[in-house]
Amino acid sequence: MHYIKLGTTGLDVSPIAIGAMTYGEPDRGHPVWSKSEDEARPLIQHALEAGINFFDTANMYSNGSSEEILGRALKDFADRDDVVVATKLRHPMRTGPNGRGLSRKAIMTEVEHSLRRLGTDYIDLYQIHRNDHSTPLEETLEALSELVKAGKVRYVGASSMHTWEFAKALHLQKQNGWARFVSMQDHYNLLAREEEREMIPLCLDEGVGTIIWSPLARGRLARGWDDAKSTARSETDGAFADLLYSPEQEASNRAIIDAVGQVAHGHGVSRAQIALSWLRHQPVVTAPLVGAGSIQQIDEAVASLDVELTDDDVHALEAPYAPRYDWQGISDEAELEAIRRRVPGMALS
Repeated sequence: MHYIKLGTTGLDVSPIAIGAMTYGEPDRGHPVWSKSEDEARPLIQHALEAGINFFDTANMYSNGSSEEILGRALKDFADRDDVVVATKLRHPMRTGPNGRGLSRKAIMTEVEHSLRRLGTDYIDLYQIHRNDHSTPLEETLEALSELVKAGKVRYVGASSMHTWEFAKALHLQKQNGWARFVSMQDHYNLLAREEEREMIPLCLDEGVGTIIWSPLARGRLARGWDDAKSTARSETDGAFADLLYSPEQEASNRAIIDAVGQVAHGHGVSRAQIALSWLRHQPVVTAPLVGAGSIQQIDEAVASLDVELTDDDVHALEAPYAPRYDWQGISDEAELEAIRRRVPGMALS
């Protein structure tokens, strides 16, 4: 494994990261597709043996179960100093006041719960899991910076939001001498390239590394068109199930998926390897988050690092793309409904 730096930091990470939303006791979150601890541990161990040292989770994944499973596995199978543990906060963890969001109280409370569940003294990368528009941004940023100064967190990062919001946050951090966001966890893949308009250029200019969620478009880029239209994950993702795949984009999506198959056939590799390799060829991408549910998926992700795409390959993969609605920054059902009202006929779910 060849390790790379996260953005302009000195932090060494593998160019493939494991997205641990896949791991969590089914009765605490996603009964259809999440892996229990007995199922998850061999996968985490195999990832470590393959040289992957970058693991991303969140407090909300399976109501904390993901952090617990990941923490115990890393304690048993890895040297804590060698691995990079990333987690996130914002979404509801309990009912009642202060059970969600990015207030100082919520941040100081949730970091302690995450540290306990992960079984560690520090978190390498602590990320805000979308924006919290009910809390002043300055309050959030100052509290995160205090965690870095206290040694409970090494670096701070952000996730999908509007580019102007991220630019504002970076400006406030610099202006006040607060710990700076070193990463942006973005939604980016061959079927969703809207971040190329503004967010990726901003990250390039500011030296921020991007970590990619849903790099295979919930498995659609890993299968042929007839098999890609429905997966257990897409059928149970609620509001986000049709986010990428509305009827308006069906022709473009199909052409892209067909192109992935053709390029994969030409290289003699899997579709997943081509889709992941394409990401590796993009500027600013540090690592895709691979929600591996099998040994094969981990091996394919690692093997994608050896796939070199030609200019013709890249053109074939990118040419069919049709612009989508810029939904980045949507954080909850209320915002989705507001967009539906503003944009008549927009197929956002």
